[in-house]
Amino acid sequence: MALAGDQNWWRGGVLYQIYPRSFFDSNGDGIGDLPGVTQKLEYVASLGVDGIWLSPFFTSPMKDFGYDVADYRDVDPMFGTLADFDHLVERAHDLGLRVTIDQVLSHSSDQHDWFKESRSSRDNPKADWYVWADPKPDGTPPNNWLSIFGGSAWKFDTTRQQYYMHNFLVSQPDLNFHNPDVQTQLLEDVEFWLRRGVDGFRLDTANFYVHDAELRDNPPWVPGTHRPEGAPKENPYTRQMHVYDKTRPENIAFLQKLRAVMDKYSGSTTVGEIGSDNSLATMAEYTSGGDKLHMAYTINLLESPLETGLVRDMLKNVFDVLGDGWPCWAVSNHDFMRVASRWGKDKGGDNDARLRMIPALYTSLRGTPCIYQGEELGLEEAVVPYELLQDPYGIEMWPEFKGRDGCRTPMPWLNANAPHGGFTFGDQPWLPVPPEHSALAVADQTDDPNSLLNFYRDLLAWRKSHPEIINGDIEMLENLGGDVIAYARMSGVVRTICVFNTTPDPVTVTLPGQSEPNCPFATGTVAGDRLTLPGWGFYFGTI
Repeated sequence: MALAGDQNWWRGGVLYQIYPRSFFDSNGDGIGDLPGVTQKLEYVASLGVDGIWLSPFFTSPMKDFGYDVADYRDVDPMFGTLADFDHLVERAHDLGLRVTIDQVLSHSSDQHDWFKESRSSRDNPKADWYVWADPKPDGTPPNNWLSIFGGSAWKFDTTRQQYYMHNFLVSQPDLNFHNPDVQTQLLEDVEFWLRRGVDGFRLDTANFYVHDAELRDNPPWVPGTHRPEGAPKENPYTRQMHVYDKTRPENIAFLQKLRAVMDKYSGSTTVGEIGSDNSLATMAEYTSGGDKLHMAYTINLLESPLETGLVRDMLKNVFDVLGDGWPCWAVSNHDFMRVASRWGKDKGGDNDARLRMIPALYTSLRGTPCIYQGEELGLEEAVVPYELLQDPYGIEMWPEFKGRDGCRTPMPWLNANAPHGGFTFGDQPWLPVPPEHSALAVADQTDDPNSLLNFYRDLLAWRKSHPEIINGDIEMLENLGGDVIAYARMSGVVRTICVFNTTPDPVTVTLPGQSEPNCPFATGTVAGDRLTLPGWGFYFGTI
């Protein structure tokens, strides 16, 4: 059964992303699993979050670590069983945690029974369940679409004598959403998990579902214009404007069907991953009107540097275009460099202050924050040598882009004296645990009242006592002077001003009125309408 209580919990609630294979290994095989997640749920609840997001645990050949699904209704044996999943949901609900899980609907594994049948002939019952197309007369692919993971988005199949489309790995064929039977089947698979008590879904590549039925070529990117999003600049994928291979208008109709299913289950929610050529506009379109996604996030904060003007302008653009839509905020996840290495590390100054300012900023924005496992410990991007890489993306794009393994290394639970940071009692974890991560282990930080981990706990507890921060309105503040990001959060007559120094140098700014601090661990000091912040400082106050 789903968890009772506030059915709009997701509006301003805090999610905690768990990458199961790197969270906790309960059986010593070097890979995290669902029983391991269950064992650590009490820790997650102690942070003060409202729910978890579980990355994929479905049956899969693991070519893309579970984002290549071979059975949408079962658990891969390396992670456990359906009974283990049910126990996880029950334990999470006992602790007051909602459970959202990944749904990878745009594509499946080539080992899925659907694809095996589809590729067997041109006239079988599932022949049109995937995106198939004839070669051009010269034998080349049907159009110029590219795979994010390198090369053409088309792979020739010798049995059908046709190409099939794959936006990602060759082993991840795209499902054909122009076939209504495909949509019906996927919606039934979604409902399978809702009936098991799941509270929501994180929708992988939510704007990739529908392709252009005419298979028209994408136009080239025009230098000097906004670079296409969704891949590092070294990837040829960014040399096209992705007009026809994704973010098609027909995508909206499927999201509306999905929302109708979700609305049958009170308190359920969806958060979509958006990676388009204009992600902010797409996020606004996909979350508006109350009939599509509940919320969505873009990759903007996940890949941007901490340049004050850039981040400030991006936030302003979000709130200018979003209307009644609802954003989800993530600054780290399993696909992008950890924020501790990316946001401001090169600027120097007090590193501990920097790592506190970052969550203070993104958890006080209007929207739903999502914390990625280990972020609360201050984990930086791990350096994984080429010979130990697991990520096919990194192996393909080495050395300019080293892939995603550096943000996926296992959680350190015990201190540096414990093998592999206490993640596993086996011989080797699937990715190495860097010594510098073990030095930041949960056990040590729990015992230190001044640790970053306990700061996260204090921050989220403070946040819960301020309704204007959870779901109030927001007004971006400009022209305060200094290199700061500032906004006001408002609910009724309550107005809290939030100011963040995004540099290592002290700064003094002029507030739009006199203010009284309302957060005991904020680092700014006020005198009338003058606010002084230390390097990487932040301030919350009533105004």
